Order: sequence, then structure tokens, then C-alpha cells
Amino acid sequence: MKNRYLTTTMQPDWSTALRIAGRSAKANAYQDEVLNFESPGHFFGQLTEKRWALVRACQGRGELSVRELARTVGRDVKRVHASRQGRPTGPRGASGNGSATAPWPP
Repeated sequence: MKNRYLTTTMQPDWSTALRIAGRSAKANAYQDEVLNFESPGHFFGQLTEKRWALVRACQGRGELSVRELARTVGRDVKRVHASRQGRPTGPRGASGNGSATAPWPP
């Protein structure tokens, strides 16, 4: 498995961040994942302690079902599912089957 990396940036000027992402998308090689936030307050408002626990539980473990992820962190399945929906931060499923994955290494 090739190492993947998540880079978090603080760029108040969203248009510049979008331009940079567009240039990276044109490259032929893998360019890592990037999350941009307008401010540290916005970042910490999105990444709560419980969402961070989900990310840590997923790192380097491949795909996990939501039920397995909930069991790993000791939370209710409904709450874990809700934490994953509509948030840019946290483990996401790329396979379309509802599983969670954080492909970057711990």
C-alpha cells in the first residue's frame, strides 16, 4: 500500500487555495489530500475530539464498517454515522459501500 498523506492548510483566501488545488489536480502523479480552512477557529470547530478519535481509529487499518468503527471507539453507531456525514474532516468511504477509511498513516 502506497503511503498517502493529508495536509491541512489555513488559507483565508479560498480562491488562492482553489487555484493551488486545481494546479495539483492536473499532475499525473498522486498529490496527497489537502483540507483548507479559513482560520484555526473554523478548523477546530469542525474537528471535535470525538471526530479526531474516529480518524485515529481508522488510520492504517484499511476500510472499516461504521459498526466496527463505532465498536472500536466505544460510541453509538448512529452517532458515528452522523459524525461522518457532511463533514470535510474525519474518515470517509471512497468505495461507496458506506465503509470508513483514513488511508494516511498514523
